[in-house]
Amino acid sequence: WFILQYMSGFGNEHVSEDPRCPGALPEGQNNPQVCPYGLYAEQLSGSAFTCPRPTNKRSWLYRILPSVCHKPFKPLEEGHLTHNWDEVEPDPNQLRWKPFEIPKAPQNKLDFVSGLHTLCGAGEPRGRNGIAVHIFVCNTSMLDRCLYNSDGDFLIVPQQGKLLITTEFGKMLVEPNEICVIQQGMRFSVEVFGETRGYILEVYGAHFELPDLGPIGANGLANPRDFLVPVAWYEDRQVPGGYTVISKYQGKLFAAQQNFSPFNVVAWHGNYTPYKYHLEKFMVINAVAFDHADPSIFTVLTAKSTRPGVALADFVIFPPRWGVANNTFRPPYYHRNCMSEFMGLIKGYYEAKEEGFQPGGASLHSMMTPHGPDADCFEKASKAKLEPERVAEGTMAFMFESSLSLAVTKWGLQTSNRLDKSYYKCWEPLKSHFNPKCK
Repeated sequence: WFILQYMSGFGNEHVSEDPRCPGALPEGQNNPQVCPYGLYAEQLSGSAFTCPRPTNKRSWLYRILPSVCHKPFKPLEEGHLTHNWDEVEPDPNQLRWKPFEIPKAPQNKLDFVSGLHTLCGAGEPRGRNGIAVHIFVCNTSMLDRCLYNSDGDFLIVPQQGKLLITTEFGKMLVEPNEICVIQQGMRFSVEVFGETRGYILEVYGAHFELPDLGPIGANGLANPRDFLVPVAWYEDRQVPGGYTVISKYQGKLFAAQQNFSPFNVVAWHGNYTPYKYHLEKFMVINAVAFDHADPSIFTVLTAKSTRPGVALADFVIFPPRWGVANNTFRPPYYHRNCMSEFMGLIKGYYEAKEEGFQPGGASLHSMMTPHGPDADCFEKASKAKLEPERVAEGTMAFMFESSLSLAVTKWGLQTSNRLDKSYYKCWEPLKSHFNPKCK
């Protein structure tokens, strides 16, 4: 009977109740002595109680049984999920990975949790400051088990296959070219429909927000109205065989058993929710005279650090757009950066490296490691006739950029067997055009 429905707005104060139980939300207060329909009131806090109002995040959930009804947590094998950044020696080289392999279901069934593989990161969750980049590859749905992240927020970028995500707040369908954010503490379960792959940016100690627009003004980039929040949906389902609740806590996994579905929230209200966003909705800002604006004009979401103007992590995209700059080398310029740049490709061909950088693969250009267009791109762009042109048509590349210096895991450098050890060769054909007699 259920039809996927959403409410719009980023960070809004939403109210929602399952239509099967009209009037489930208490009127005029959060925690009445007796809730409608005999429900339990439970608050989920995403910020300290005393945060300033603009950053205060919380939601009230009205559920059939409270979350506390579970057996004790016990350690669960975490596979390739880690926050140990000292597994291997640091590697400052330009790194590129071929598309990450999705196991075939008959030989190796992996759901979203067992298919998590940590690629790189920095910081640690106990100090509430850091990030991690994970790859997920899976081929089966989560059955009678859910996950919640005690450490931070997950920004999920599906690349192949769609995700039907059931949360305590309702259901979201997230397809390639969409993203979703599951914030700290929110329980969710992922249903897939075949071989599925994608990327995750995890942040400890901050929530994602829309970037400030400065002189751009009131409108542009990702507009608040285009973010979608699920509507309330509940199941009153007993699971005699045991429902498994998995907690990611201090970088490790723990599992607890309970005999009912955790998706038993009949109604909720608040501003601390999961949400999704379609990348085609992004309003691109670009240079229309000459030169480049910095790639920060492509920021969709940011997780701020305590230093003004410096992000713990930015989520940046490179969508289809017009290139019109005169007397300008239009592809990305050669660059050394005090930030770490992790890139992934959802579809198409990235303009600066049409060979080698493939959908489902990735690259990492670490702090102050030089990078830029390959030799073929440089030669073509240097000689191209500068007419208005569509850039990145049919393509969607993205970047996780961080002020932290990211360490790569053993899985990323060795076990995955996807590292492209010939990456450096794409710059070897670059030759000197210097002529002191020709200005």
